[in-house]
Amino acid sequence: MNKTLVFFIVLLGNLTFAQDEDLKAKEKALLISKNLTWDGNKALSEEKFAEAEVDYRKAIAKSDKNAAAPYNLGNAYYNNKTYSEAFGRYKNASTIATDKKSKHKAFHNMGNVFMKRKEYEKAVEAYKQALRNNPNDEETRYNLALAKEMLKKEQDQQKNDNKDDKENKDKDKKEDKDKDKNEGDKGDKKEDDEKGDKGDEKKEDKDEGQGDEKEEKKKKPEEGDQKKQPQQPRPNQLSKQQVQNLLEAMQNEEKKVQQKIDAKKVKGVKVKNQKDW
Repeated sequence: MNKTLVFFIVLLGNLTFAQDEDLKAKEKALLISKNLTWDGNKALSEEKFAEAEVDYRKAIAKSDKNAAAPYNLGNAYYNNKTYSEAFGRYKNASTIATDKKSKHKAFHNMGNVFMKRKEYEKAVEAYKQALRNNPNDEETRYNLALAKEMLKKEQDQQKNDNKDDKENKDKDKKEDKDKDKNEGDKGDKKEDDEKGDKGDEKKEDKDEGQGDEKEEKKKKPEEGDQKKQPQQPRPNQLSKQQVQNLLEAMQNEEKKVQQKIDAKKVKGVKVKNQKDW
């Protein structure tokens, strides 16, 4: 029993010692990290950005409890207009920070990055987080109001743009529809004109045909009349029948004259006695 108790006491002592040593090591690392952060601040104040960046990175690598190192590096990136890198460092600082004051500053600057990137909705949320950690900061409150105003303008502009896009699309559709209608009307008019031309041609052909037919019909009755009706004699001209009658009368008269002559010849001839054999 005594040996077991001694063993546990020794083990507990060793664990406590190890924890103490670990705590001391972390405290030492944090101290070194803070010193490196101070060096980085000094280099940055002398506008030695590259040296300051190296010192801050060393400080961050040395201790994950030093929120000032990533926060200050974020400020260096922000002033150098490297906003994406700055946001990452501010976010890291907000996670590491254990006090509300440090968290407030990290969220406030995250909101500033979003404002620079014109991400107003995200900026509003970042400033709200900052105010939760420090409700009395007037600068954060002002920035929040500004972010809300910019967000509203952006949303209104988007609505107007969407409205304009819709109107433009409707206008384009109407113009396309009118264009198609006009082209269709032109096509119909052209087709009607072509039909009209063809109709006129057919009508002309029909009229010409009817004219020819009428002319033929007009001529045919005249020819038929010539066949059916006897030809009217011209003035001072005997008809065929009259000529025939006249010829027959002349022939009859000629026969009568010839008969009279023949009769006279018979009476004047002497008769000879014929001898009977």
